[in-house]
Parts: sequence; C-alpha cells; structure tokens
Amino acid sequence: MVAVNGIFPRGFNGFLLKLFRNTNGQIGLLLRYVIVRNLAKSCGDNVSIQPGVFLFSLQNMRFGSNVSIHPMCYLDAAGGLDVGSDVSIAHASSVITANHSWDDRAIAIKYNPEIFSKVTISNDVWIGAGCRVLAGVTIATRCVIAAGAVVNKSTDQGHVYAGVPARPIKRIDG
Repeated sequence: MVAVNGIFPRGFNGFLLKLFRNTNGQIGLLLRYVIVRNLAKSCGDNVSIQPGVFLFSLQNMRFGSNVSIHPMCYLDAAGGLDVGSDVSIAHASSVITANHSWDDRAIAIKYNPEIFSKVTISNDVWIGAGCRVLAGVTIATRCVIAAGAVVNKSTDQGHVYAGVPARPIKRIDG
C-alpha cells in the first residue's frame, strides 16, 4: 500500500491525511501510517498515529519504529523533529520546533521573525498526557516526562521529569 500511495503527489497525500485524521479503527491507523510513510522524511515500522493527531511539516519529521502518538497531539516539525524508536506520546501533548523572537520593538511580537530549532526525542521515551516539548530540546534515552510537564531544556538519560518547567525528580536507570 505504501508503494501504491507513493505515486500520488505530496499535496494530495497531505489532503488525504487531513481527510482521514479522525478515521477510527484499524482502517484509520493503516491509512494514516501509509500516508505518513510517504510524507515524512523517514518512518519506521509499527508507527501508530491515533485519530485527531495534527502533524505539520511532515517533510521535516523522522519516526523510528514502535512509535505511538495518541489522540489530540500536535506535532509541528518546521524546525525539524526526530522521534526515536519505542516512543509513546500520550494524548493532548504538543511538540513545537519554532518560537517567536521579540527583538524588533517596532512590530508586535507575533509579527517578529520565527526562530526554528530541532527537537529530538531519543529511543525509549514516554511523554505523558498534556506535555509540552519546546523548540531546541533533546529528550535523552529512557526518559519519562510526567503528565503536564513543560520541557524547555534538554534532559539527561534515565530520569523521570516533571513540573513547569520540567526538572528531574527520579533516576530510573541503575
């Protein structure tokens, strides 16, 4: 199915992704997987994009294998987004790879230039419900980001992070 879908232009596949964004069941999962395999920079096996997920700038996204992105997530890869293998992103989480500057006082902040910074989510990461991962962050291997955390700085391997802003609260590796 991936090869057959690959004959369609990127714009049409983008339209199909929006069309099937909220399709439930195994058919919806299969259709989204096939489309993401063709639109993303790279996409491993067993990538589950649940209904209601918003994916922007897919051409700048990489997915490893065994990845699950749960409902109501928002992933914007304008600055680049790499998601490793064995990663779960729980519902209502956001990953943002751009931020507004505010250097030009002559214009409103929302009209100042955007600054793009890549986000890397390493292997074996669990991002809890309602988290925000901000531009320029690397989440290290074997990390848990507790529900509701805001990750504005890169993490160290093998820790649980919680809070606003996220900070390490427990080591999970020996």
